Amino acid sequence: MKKTINAPKAPAAVGPYVHAVEANGLIFTSGQIGLIPETGELQNGIEAQTHQVFKNLQAVLEAAGSDLDHAVKTSVFIDDINDFAKVNEIYAEYFTGDTPARSCVEVAKLPKGALVEIEVIAVKKEA
Repeated sequence: MKKTINAPKAPAAVGPYVHAVEANGLIFTSGQIGLIPETGELQNGIEAQTHQVFKNLQAVLEAAGSDLDHAVKTSVFIDDINDFAKVNEIYAEYFTGDTPARSCVEVAKLPKGALVEIEVIAVKKEA
């Protein structure tokens, strides 16, 4: 059984997809980029975009009954591998203690000209 999740506090999807899907207690988020939910505008610069990505992910996970502390796997996509250290530094602000497994790859382009996109698999918090 699966349940689709749309998060009212996250930016609208830029394509034909939902913010997340829950299946068997796991939450699979769609990739989030640094869009400001209220305006739909992209934050400027890798640091601001990365922080916004995490705000958006937090909103999606909250709507799904989870949070970043319950993340088990992340996938990070950056358009310039030279930004790896900056993204890593900010990533470490949001994931402390038992960090999730992670992949990070450089890609040619991201939607809307974003510099970073991150998706998360998390477990649902117990009620």
